[in-house]
Amino acid sequence: MSDIDDASFVAVRDWFVVSTTMTGLDPLSMFRLDGQVVIVTGASSGLGDRFARVLHAVGAQVVVAARRVERLDTLATELPGTLAIGVDLSLEADRERLVAETLDRFGRIDVLVNNAGIGHAVSVENETLDDFREAMELNVTAIWHLSKLCGEAMVAAGSGSIVNVASMMGHVASTPIKQAHYCASKGAVVNLTRELAAQWGRKGIRVNTLSPGWFKSEMTGDMDTDESSQRFVQNNSMIPRMGNEDELDGALLLLASGAGGYMTGHSLLVDGGWTAR
Repeated sequence: MSDIDDASFVAVRDWFVVSTTMTGLDPLSMFRLDGQVVIVTGASSGLGDRFARVLHAVGAQVVVAARRVERLDTLATELPGTLAIGVDLSLEADRERLVAETLDRFGRIDVLVNNAGIGHAVSVENETLDDFREAMELNVTAIWHLSKLCGEAMVAAGSGSIVNVASMMGHVASTPIKQAHYCASKGAVVNLTRELAAQWGRKGIRVNTLSPGWFKSEMTGDMDTDESSQRFVQNNSMIPRMGNEDELDGALLLLASGAGGYMTGHSLLVDGGWTAR
């Protein structure tokens, strides 16, 4: 069972069971994805791994994609029915293969979570053109391409949801952590999301961005244990700490499921108040 089924979740769930029995309402059901086919990219670690587990826990048929196939296979054994597809999302052919294999296996794609991305700290003086191109290919072009490929199937079906994972750094500068390529690419994702939402809104497709703040992942490295990094977060965030992995669960499900049925073109910031300052 997924680790989201902790004591607090069970307590809230049980309260809703009693409440809905009395009122006839079942608001939690809107967050479920029973039988829906969901692709999660970058699922071999960190946030992507968590996203796959959360979506599986609410009934989705999950397709996990990343380069590290052995990690995907391990994840798939823990989540019954999950399809693992090893891909390098910087490659056009692999993106096409991911969508084709998903459609061949399930015949539909209901939700796409574009989570894969890269970034590292480097001053613009030391940043190379190859660094920038690599970030734009994976962080922007791959998202555009997968959204286009999945969007075509969604438009044919008349429904679908795309969740593009950007960052609060798509809204503000990141210095003193210098990473122009990352900020540029995540800002592009935020506005690409708006345009896709505008093009597909009347065709039944919702497109939104999930923009996390500081969460533990491979990209943030040892920030959660480094004292200077922790002081940096504490001094600049209204909630003076990094986010816990489960604190993205609700935002993800809101954007992916029918609970967010009237939301599109939106960038949902989960950043402890960082960008509100």
